[in-house]
Amino acid sequence: MRITTAADLGHYIRERRQQLRKTRHELAEEAHVSVRWLANLEAGKPGAEVGLIIRTLHALELGITVQPVVLPPDEIDLGELLDSLKDRS
Repeated sequence: MRITTAADLGHYIRERRQQLRKTRHELAEEAHVSVRWLANLEAGKPGAEVGLIIRTLHALELGITVQPVVLPPDEIDLGELLDSLKDRS
């Protein structure tokens, strides 16, 4: 799954928790976070501390992989692209 927003992350965490048949309380206890914090994370509220997110993912047997984002064609700066092509010749 590609996660690009806090809402995407929250949705994924909630789905994974449910797959593992864990309650919010159980996951919060395992991750050493509060149930309220976990509920906010699952609701997609931005501003969650990265360290707590990593602990929560670990409790769900998940990790984070970071990779470069390839921009869709409509987000390419055509002027910049043409300039880069001119530099090659």
